[in-house]
Amino acid sequence: MNIMDVVATLVSFLAGAGIVYLVFNRKAAAEKKEKLNRADEIIDKAKKDANEIKYSARKEAKEIINEGKQELEKEERKRQNEFKAQEKELAKKEAQLESKIEENQEKSSKLDLVKNSLEEEKVNVSKELQRFKSRQDELAEKLSEVAGMTKEEAKNILIENMTDEAKVEFAKEFRRLEDLAKEDSEKASKRIIGIAIQRFAGDFVAEKTISSIELPSDDVKGRLIGREGRNIRAFEQICGVDLIIDDTPEVVVISSFNVVRREIARLTLQKLIADGRIHPAKIEEFHDKSKSELDKQLLDLGQKAQMEIGVHGIHPEILKLVGALNWRTSYTQNQYQHALEAAFICGAMAEELGMNVKQARRAALLHDIGKVIDASAEGSHAVIGADFAKKYGEPHDVVHAIRAHHDDEKPESVLAHLVAASDALSGARPGARKAMMESYVSRLTDIEEIVNSFDGVSRSYAISGGREIRVFVENDKISDEQTVLLSRDIAKKIEQEMSYPGTIKVTVLRETKAVGVAR
Repeated sequence: MNIMDVVATLVSFLAGAGIVYLVFNRKAAAEKKEKLNRADEIIDKAKKDANEIKYSARKEAKEIINEGKQELEKEERKRQNEFKAQEKELAKKEAQLESKIEENQEKSSKLDLVKNSLEEEKVNVSKELQRFKSRQDELAEKLSEVAGMTKEEAKNILIENMTDEAKVEFAKEFRRLEDLAKEDSEKASKRIIGIAIQRFAGDFVAEKTISSIELPSDDVKGRLIGREGRNIRAFEQICGVDLIIDDTPEVVVISSFNVVRREIARLTLQKLIADGRIHPAKIEEFHDKSKSELDKQLLDLGQKAQMEIGVHGIHPEILKLVGALNWRTSYTQNQYQHALEAAFICGAMAEELGMNVKQARRAALLHDIGKVIDASAEGSHAVIGADFAKKYGEPHDVVHAIRAHHDDEKPESVLAHLVAASDALSGARPGARKAMMESYVSRLTDIEEIVNSFDGVSRSYAISGGREIRVFVENDKISDEQTVLLSRDIAKKIEQEMSYPGTIKVTVLRETKAVGVAR
């Protein structure tokens, strides 16, 4: 290859390279131009969007300003209306005040006129009084001349006569006031008794007419209620009592004035809980079973009482009532024991008088059976009991003694007086109607158990009838300073866990012992 060929080849290469460069350069220019056009479009669009946003923002701002302006105008109108209403109210009150001021001024003027009139009347009365006194002196002098007595003698006679008349009038007034005081005192005493009954009736009823039953768990309450209250309605209807299920944990309450019904319901509920199957059929089954058991128990108690006093022939229905007295108390005195006690007392008095001892014991044993007869019966317990005894064939003398032992009927026989006396003697016996020994001992035991539950207490003694507790502590566990805190803690726990009358004094004692050995 010669130089010309090389040159030609080189020229051809350069020419081709130049053509390629020009092509790429034109393409790049075109792309650049296209990008610039796109950029211009994007900028124009951005400017357009910005103008739209700006316009929208201005429009919203104007709307917000207008709304705020309207709210302000509305608030301003409201305030103006309130101010106008207040101005009207103030104007009204001002007018009323001015009217009252005018009325007071008129009243003041009238009072001034009345005052002036009274002053004039006072002056006139003084003049009339002076004239009357002078006239009285003239008459007294004339009377003295006519009667031949001095003024002092006439005055003394007049005073004596007036004193006698005053004594008579005082006696009449005193008698009237005394009668009025008796009438008022009777009304007041009835009112006070009524208030006392109203105040303490709730506590008495709550204590004497309910029986509490402990449950194994609160789940039993739902089963006792049953679906839509089916079980509790059936229980109350069958047993004739009220079953109270409340928020008290694991306890339900049976409420009824009839002690026998309440006891039957208690036994029925215990059987239901023990069986676990609670539905109306089971309630009726266990109620009948409990009623039979209690009837037998009542009859056994009545027969036992009949045997103890040595009488016979009392009707079984009456004996059941005698047994039911075991669930009745009066001022904490058990009425079954009271009936037996009254029977023995009445028999002893009848024996001393040479009367029929068995009849006396019989009448005294039955004198309170009316207390356990259904509360729906009308009349006092003496009348109700007498009617029941008469119905079941008791002799007339016994029936009369029952009816008359509280003066519902005037006592017409010695037996009636003896029954009333034996009833009073049994109730008045010292200790008969005080708190039971069991409850007293139980309270002392509860106090000692609370005290002994504290750590460091070695022993404790309740003294002074439970009014004071002596606590002995261990020296190595309780210091002198800690005894003060311990006495406070014990007193606080007794307050929280016990109910008692009066106060209980807590005395904590810490003994120091020294032991020596002589050899």
